[in-house]
Amino acid sequence: MSQATITARVDESDKAAFDAFCSNVGLNTSTAINLFVKAVLRERRIPFEISQAPDPFYSEENQAYLMKSIQELRAGKGHAHELIEVDDE
Repeated sequence: MSQATITARVDESDKAAFDAFCSNVGLNTSTAINLFVKAVLRERRIPFEISQAPDPFYSEENQAYLMKSIQELRAGKGHAHELIEVDDE
């Protein structure tokens, strides 16, 4: 079977950490990437869950802070400020 080359750009520190990980588990980088390729082809999907990082705006901590702030504003404890517009031009 003939071989082909895949080239990918990754952060230099990520590459070093990945190389070190592969070495620690007894693999070289090429073998680890080939394992990934074979798993994708065998399972016909990415062999792990890919999810978007949660939006920090909707975190429980931030929502609690917003609710507290809204209650304070409704209780008359806030101050109105003029909108400050900045021209980027």
